Amino acid sequence: MRVIKFQIVNKDRIGLVYDISRVFAEMDINIVHLEVMPDIMYLEISSEKEIDQDLLFSRLQGVRGVIACTNIDLLPSEKTNRQLTAVLDTISEGVMAINSAGEITNVNPLAERIFNRDKEELLGTKITSLFEDNLPILTCLESGKPYNHQEVFIKRGDTHNNFFTSGRPIMDTQGRVRGVVITFKDMREVKDFIYTVTKPADITFNEIVGKSSKVQSIIQLCKRFAMSNSTILLRGESGTGKELFARSIHMASKRKDKPFVPVNLASLPDSLLESELFGYTGGSFTGAAKSGRPGLFEFANEGTIFLDEIGEMLPNLQVKLLRVLQEGKVKRVGSQMEKPVDVRVIAATNSDLESLIKENKFREDLYYRLNVIPIYLPPLRNRKEDIPLLAMYFIKSMSAKLDKKVESVTSRAMDKLCSYDWPGNIRELENVIERAVNLAAEPYLTEDLILIKDKSISQSDFREAFQEEDTLQDIVSQYEKEVLKSALRKDLSIRQTARSLGISHTALMNKIKKYDLK
Repeated sequence: MRVIKFQIVNKDRIGLVYDISRVFAEMDINIVHLEVMPDIMYLEISSEKEIDQDLLFSRLQGVRGVIACTNIDLLPSEKTNRQLTAVLDTISEGVMAINSAGEITNVNPLAERIFNRDKEELLGTKITSLFEDNLPILTCLESGKPYNHQEVFIKRGDTHNNFFTSGRPIMDTQGRVRGVVITFKDMREVKDFIYTVTKPADITFNEIVGKSSKVQSIIQLCKRFAMSNSTILLRGESGTGKELFARSIHMASKRKDKPFVPVNLASLPDSLLESELFGYTGGSFTGAAKSGRPGLFEFANEGTIFLDEIGEMLPNLQVKLLRVLQEGKVKRVGSQMEKPVDVRVIAATNSDLESLIKENKFREDLYYRLNVIPIYLPPLRNRKEDIPLLAMYFIKSMSAKLDKKVESVTSRAMDKLCSYDWPGNIRELENVIERAVNLAAEPYLTEDLILIKDKSISQSDFREAFQEEDTLQDIVSQYEKEVLKSALRKDLSIRQTARSLGISHTALMNKIKKYDLK
């Protein structure tokens, strides 16, 4: 069979298409495809016998209104389809079109790979057979309203993978919905992109300041366990650098290119902690987003989650955490479906977990799951040989932060630093150095600038920190800040500190945020 594609340039008139069609009929030629535009026609013709193209073009040009006939390689619709296919093949999202019956009419190659099925297998398939319930796609099909960045779950055997999807309705000239085109992207790719943009500076063991044998032996121990996937429990007083070690372990592990998600369990209100950790489904509680939201465990998938102040976790959440550690699965609030996650857990506490177990405040089975690799971080009073190194490190960093030119510390000032027991550990030392750098008028810190007391700063020392032009509000704010700093140096949790100050947990967190305290 002979096939020819060509275009006819013409001057439009009534009956022109009819007269052209008669030429084809008289020559036993079939019109396979016809596209008509103002003053031009595009045709694809075929015949069982050989087509005399010169004779055909001559007869067509004899029709009144026909100006010229020219061969072409592709019809306009073919060009458009090929361009569209090239676009769909190159974009980094799965694309799928469905008709008004919810049947798939087109997919791009990435969608084929996501579902692990050929295009021929997918065409005609009901969209509901591929996705979980509550599809925003069907809502779009019914209402004709577009949607953006909704979460859906794709069925893959016994597993369920979540994707971000956006949809746009296909409307006819009467405004009726005839289908929907959707795009979807693997949540893991979205998460990796977000982490790439937002991740903090990498912290490694090289950033840990300390030459004492205690610190060096702990660093070597952490390096040895970093390549493992086993749970690590960091124990030590508040301010000993547990998060610093956790970040360093993550960066020395095979998961270093995946998210590191730090969570201070004491800083989150009890009412939000479960949904923040494990996520929630749409409408599971008042104020919940309609599309639901993944939790921090899902965000940390393939990476590391750092659970600080694990002793503060409520008993009902301890059960869910135990499930994650035992089975590697999380269940969102309001959902019956469990989602597999691959997360390494590093926990930390300054609490006596053994005493909490005896008081029935901490689950014994969870304790043994967390205590696989216990690492004890020494308090600063037991590694005083590191104080000079730490002091100089903080002087350098605080000088840059505060735009001051402080470069050293006098011997008497250093003796004062080394003779103190530092109940608040490294965090307290950092605060004292920051205060001293703020007050320094010379390029070195003197003894009188090292404002440390066993309980709190004395009234006379504190008065020197103010300027005569300070308002009452300034003085009260600075005094409140120092009282908070002093309270936070104690080896207490956030909730315990709030109770000791006679304020609520939320009020304390707001003040910590207000004064940018650690």
